[in-house]
Amino acid sequence: MKFIIPLPPVTKKNSQRIVTVKGRKVVLPSQSYVDYEQQAGWFLPRLNNPINEPVNIKCLFYMPTHRRCDLTNLLEAIDDVLVKYKVIEDDNFNIVQSHDGSRVLYDKLNPRTEVEIIKSKEG
Repeated sequence: MKFIIPLPPVTKKNSQRIVTVKGRKVVLPSQSYVDYEQQAGWFLPRLNNPINEPVNIKCLFYMPTHRRCDLTNLLEAIDDVLVKYKVIEDDNFNIVQSHDGSRVLYDKLNPRTEVEIIKSKEG
């Protein structure tokens, strides 16, 4: 299964917010991530049942700038989006076995995330 999220990729960890809820401090993702997560949902495939078998999720993150970014944080963000919108059942190691082939690239005019989910051969 392949699909494209035509939005500039965003991580959860940059610019996190600390808020107080009922007297306790809670760390929340940045507002830019919250907006990204909501908008990304429009571009995801609609499945009758989320994927719950071992898969490789290959992600090509096309960034709008050459600024350094953390591939691991981008992968965490996309996995969480896929779980939230029930494309995958969970992002634990029993389902997401690898992110082979994932990388960060540059495309100033067309930032996006290209996602390919492939059934794992080893699962």
